[in-house]
Amino acid sequence: MTINRMLALLVLLIVPSSFFVDASLLTGNTPSFVNGPNSWRNTPSSDFSFWESAGVKPILVNGMFVCGFNCSFSGDNCLFSVSIFNSSSVDGDSSFSGQVVWSANRNNPVEVQAVLELTSQGKLILKDANDTVVWSPSTANKPISGLNLSAEGNLILFDKTNHMVWQSFDHPTDTIVVGQMLSSGQKLRASVSPDDPSEGLYAFAVIDGEFTAYMDSDPSQIYYIRYLIEQSNTVLFQTGRFGSFSVADSASFIQLGSDGHLKAYEWKDSIGMWQGTDLLKLDRCEYPLACGNYSVCLEDGCRCLDYASENETKYFMPVDYRIPGLGCSAISPIFCDHPLQHSFLHLQANGYQQKYGFFSFEQTLQDCQEACLNNCSCKAAVYSSGYCSFLSQVFTIKRSEEVYDNISVFIKVRNSSISESPNANNISSPNFTNNISSPNFTPRKSQNTRVIVGSILGAVFFVFLICILVFLRSRKGFQEVEEDYLDNVLGTPVRFSYEDLKNVTKNFSNKLGEGGFGSVFHGVLPSASEVAVKNLAGFGFLVYEYMANGSLDGWIFNKNQETALGWQIRKKIILDIAKGLAYLHEGCNQKIIHLDIKPQNILLDENFNAKVSDFGLSKILGKEQSRVITTMRGTPGYMAPEWRKKIGICWDSFRTKQEEEKLMDLVDKCSDDMQSNAAEVVEMMKVAAWCLQTEYARRPSMSTVVKLFEGSVDVEGNMNEEFLNGLTPEAMEAYSSTILPSMLSGPR
Repeated sequence: MTINRMLALLVLLIVPSSFFVDASLLTGNTPSFVNGPNSWRNTPSSDFSFWESAGVKPILVNGMFVCGFNCSFSGDNCLFSVSIFNSSSVDGDSSFSGQVVWSANRNNPVEVQAVLELTSQGKLILKDANDTVVWSPSTANKPISGLNLSAEGNLILFDKTNHMVWQSFDHPTDTIVVGQMLSSGQKLRASVSPDDPSEGLYAFAVIDGEFTAYMDSDPSQIYYIRYLIEQSNTVLFQTGRFGSFSVADSASFIQLGSDGHLKAYEWKDSIGMWQGTDLLKLDRCEYPLACGNYSVCLEDGCRCLDYASENETKYFMPVDYRIPGLGCSAISPIFCDHPLQHSFLHLQANGYQQKYGFFSFEQTLQDCQEACLNNCSCKAAVYSSGYCSFLSQVFTIKRSEEVYDNISVFIKVRNSSISESPNANNISSPNFTNNISSPNFTPRKSQNTRVIVGSILGAVFFVFLICILVFLRSRKGFQEVEEDYLDNVLGTPVRFSYEDLKNVTKNFSNKLGEGGFGSVFHGVLPSASEVAVKNLAGFGFLVYEYMANGSLDGWIFNKNQETALGWQIRKKIILDIAKGLAYLHEGCNQKIIHLDIKPQNILLDENFNAKVSDFGLSKILGKEQSRVITTMRGTPGYMAPEWRKKIGICWDSFRTKQEEEKLMDLVDKCSDDMQSNAAEVVEMMKVAAWCLQTEYARRPSMSTVVKLFEGSVDVEGNMNEEFLNGLTPEAMEAYSSTILPSMLSGPR
């Protein structure tokens, strides 16, 4: 029991039960809003209050919601958060419980003596005890004048004119409360565990008019889809209902748990705690981590994949034999080099189910296997009806008697796996059908031969390593001269040392954001130029131009109409994006496809000039490649139309409006500026409709899109009915051979 909980228990034992009344009466002098400049330190108080008995250091309180430092997690980990709080009397004994519904620093908890500071310059900064900046909200350079906690639990930052510049409702973590919306571009991300609030892999979002629960991996793996009747990309959690889910009228919040379950929670006086009702109602084995990694989920428990095999060679072992649900790990881990030393454990389609939603182009089984063996990040290949998909992680696979779409799963294993000890496999297993299959499987040598060969290779490698070290030492002086020369070559990108970047970013203190390949920090060069420094995990740093207005998603998903972008700025941003893609597709010596175009990857400078960013998934095509053949990757909801159909996401409403000539219905009715330019907006929508053709050969190249936007090409003249609906296979083949760049906006 933690100290906080122990002290809370003492309070319950000592203080009379009549003291515990409605929490809203216990706020004391704690306000619901404050003005700056001001600061609050996470210091234990000598005046032991009601809130602090639950591990909360309050800053703002409104009704049952409290905003402040929450230190209820294990150890000294504290979050700057908003919590929902409840107190009641149960049979003469008092019970109270707080639940975090939003937090700013879930991936980077702070310690005691951390400080939240609202500066005189209008910035809100969370600093740890060592003065390191942990979090600061992006407000597009708009100074913050004060903080307000609404009665619904929304933390609002406002400027000196009392206009909202930021709100926590736009940045959900794993929970939403009554009155909060979940919009397209937002997602709930579950915690790693009940004791670890950092982001796990389970995610829940509204994607193209559907509730979608998935593993936020590469590729994403969907385990639940629910159709939204209202076809909306913004869903309000209101009393008794959340989209197509019916919830109890007394439900206060909905949370995506660390186990992947989505539950609506209500306070139960009878038990003195929050109680959740599962909304997804899935079978236990439907959850991707029900049995951990590299496991099969059975009705009576969990097993490692090859524990059900009659093959004497074992490739996986439980993480903990006492707890099978923790999953399994490879006895001999796979590695990037020497693909010939790897093979596949083949799980036949009969009896296995996994909700793999992403497939590449049509390939043969051998091509699929060879490509996976030569791909360092591929941990498994899934093959179905001539289509192949790579998985970077292997989650739980469900055991079933049914056959699902003739799916075969090939788990990459290392050939040098050892035989399992007799005591390890003490669990009786059902008779599964497994075999080893590989296009390049090398037979194992005898044990003696391997020992001799291994010894010789080890000695040779040791001598080679010594020679390399001597050579590198002698080369050091030459390298320094070469580096000095490169730094003076005209046109060479500026290079920075680690110490330079450490000084520029003030020891990486101002974090702008975080992506799949590292974190981004704000910095100022000696010339006073602002930069964004991306720390590539395990590789080094990249230095970019600082984009003052952040990413596009912060503007188009913003609920505040006063900060909404006008039509001319929107039009400029769209044209900038089209020009950027046209350059990648046709202007470079080698064609480049981005693979992950979405609002989060479009950055805006102080003049709203748009730039395409984050090329982590991009692919370079050689001149000899006539078509794009690659495993499907990217973000659900932002992929090419042919892939959306494969994962069952409905995207037809826009096309329906276009076919019914009702695109005017989609123009923002709350914006006078958009309505006054409705005709021009509709013309641009028609171009979007052209780009949404399911057959990629029917879509325009990006250079054509640019011409359409600039007005040098007539939209109607290029979107005639014959072109959109009357292309024969022969005409499509001829068309694709003549304007190849259009293919680059195709299969991705």
